[in-house]
Amino acid sequence: MIGVLLVDDEALTLDLHRQYVQRLEGFRVVAECSGARSALSALLERPTAGDIELVLLDMTMPDGSGLDVLRHVRARARNVDVIAITSVRDADVVRQAVALGAVQYLVKPFTFADFRERMSQYARFRERADETTGAATQAEIDAMLGALRPVAAPAPKGLTPETLERVSIRLRDAGALSAREAAEALGMSRVAARRYLEHLADAGRAERAQRYGAPGRPEAEYRWRG
Repeated sequence: MIGVLLVDDEALTLDLHRQYVQRLEGFRVVAECSGARSALSALLERPTAGDIELVLLDMTMPDGSGLDVLRHVRARARNVDVIAITSVRDADVVRQAVALGAVQYLVKPFTFADFRERMSQYARFRERADETTGAATQAEIDAMLGALRPVAAPAPKGLTPETLERVSIRLRDAGALSAREAAEALGMSRVAARRYLEHLADAGRAERAQRYGAPGRPEAEYRWRG
């Protein structure tokens, strides 16, 4: 289980992020902070500091910025991963956050599907890093860094990027869908839904399998892989 520290100055946002983390496998909330100073205390002084492996860090707080937190943590050589979660879109802030070691930058507002995708990417990165020991090969390094990036699935001829995104989001939220279920949920034909689902499977974003148990012919089921 990856220990998570939540940092945000809005109580409702903290509550939402806690619920999001609790819906994920492999993560647990260790502590919550509503400001920069309390975040530094949690990371550097409290007994729970050693349990924190990932920080979901807001960039704007009344008593300091997320960048301030990152600078102090790095100055103390604290080895912890950070995902910036913020409404700040300033390119210079993004650059500084990355330079200080943020592995992801997620802009508010976002859906649970967006959150789950970034956390899944981070979990894959951790898995790759844990599997690699000693001197890493270039391929191993590429695999570690590549795990933090989404796999592009451009729409081929006849498929629109907008509809592909809708189908992707629906499949991510549902976890598993047949073409019939996707068509009913999105108001499109079963043939069109199957084309988009097949494309996601061919691109490695989904897995296809046969669903049994219902009367009649078995139907293909698609499961989101991310």
